[in-house]
Amino acid sequence: MASKRHVILVAGGSGKRMESSTPKQFIELKGKPILMHSILAFFRFDSSIKITVVLPKNQISIWKSLCTKHDFQITHRIVKGGPERFFSVKNGLNLISDGDVVAIHDGVRPLVSNSTLERCFTAADDRGNAIPVVDVYETIRKVDETSSSTVKRENYKLVQTPQCFNLKIIKKAFEQTYHPNFTDDASVAEANGIQIHLVEGNRENIKITTPEDLLMAETLFVNK
Repeated sequence: MASKRHVILVAGGSGKRMESSTPKQFIELKGKPILMHSILAFFRFDSSIKITVVLPKNQISIWKSLCTKHDFQITHRIVKGGPERFFSVKNGLNLISDGDVVAIHDGVRPLVSNSTLERCFTAADDRGNAIPVVDVYETIRKVDETSSSTVKRENYKLVQTPQCFNLKIIKKAFEQTYHPNFTDDASVAEANGIQIHLVEGNRENIKITTPEDLLMAETLFVNK
């Protein structure tokens, strides 16, 4: 029997680093807001997936207007975000009362591949959680107050989303008190004693936060 899947898309960004007055998740990419492409990636992977979108309160009406403008009819729930990602994700989790696996995804990662999604959900079904990562190709230096030194890049990975978890386990982890070290959902789970499992991501699965990222995404969509 197939597991019941959920996805929470966290879309709380502004346009500051994008140098735009438009929140980055609403900037158009190939004729649609970036967030719509991200939702479509999950719908195309599994049309039965339950979709929750987390947005700042003052952006919810804008999103609804965009859905009308673009005739965007994929069913999804909308929930108000919080002051930090932790609280936004928690608000999304509080809406979900049943299911097996929940994916938590950045709303501005529209280029996640079907194969990455398959690996994440399958591993989370089998092992309780999975996060996608890719290798680091650049040289890395560790910097402190007085010096810097090269480190082995083989010991490091770049972390992407979606980060997938057994629903009961991640809801329990989010009962913890917020800590600034909670930079992603895996760090919340880890602080609750959960061992994190890594799967291969796809390098095109970039987080669009700058004008350069947008240009790269436009090029990648041409070749998609």
